Amino acid sequence: MEKTAIRHKIKELRRMLTELEKESAAAEVFARLEKTAAFMLADRILMYHSLPDELSTRTFLKKWGSRKHFYLPRVNGVNLEILPYEESRLELGAFHIEEPTGDNIADPEEIELVVVPAVAYDRRGNRLGRGKGFYDRFLASTKATKIGVGYEFQLLDEIPAEAHDVPMDMVITQNTTVVVRHGSL
Repeated sequence: MEKTAIRHKIKELRRMLTELEKESAAAEVFARLEKTAAFMLADRILMYHSLPDELSTRTFLKKWGSRKHFYLPRVNGVNLEILPYEESRLELGAFHIEEPTGDNIADPEEIELVVVPAVAYDRRGNRLGRGKGFYDRFLASTKATKIGVGYEFQLLDEIPAEAHDVPMDMVITQNTTVVVRHGSL
């Protein structure tokens, strides 16, 4: 299936989810994430601030915010900047996503774990994003462990991958955890 068709199919499936299904899936996915060695050992974690159609990160950020150092991305041109997460220092940024404010930009090398949203993943760790390439450019610049999170229907057997795509080390859904063996875990 081509990327456009996958994006359309997943968008329709996300649209059919009830609020209860969304909350339940997010709770299960992030409970699974908490049990991974990568999460337990990491102190500096890049999260994402969820859009309405993504697994909500809000409860997770609140739960762990006093025990881990979370960072969020901010769009700057065609790249992502990484800034510390402070709930009181967010403003609506590019693509109507709440982004951190300020000029305290972190070095990508400081990040130990990246929790990555996507439209879809496959069992080899390939990720299909929204098509702008922001995460691919950032992920290519960090050696951090990369964990993709999503709904079960976002995990496909195979998705188209290109040379510049950066694969995940692990993909977690509410029912499945896929560990990809390509050297970084």
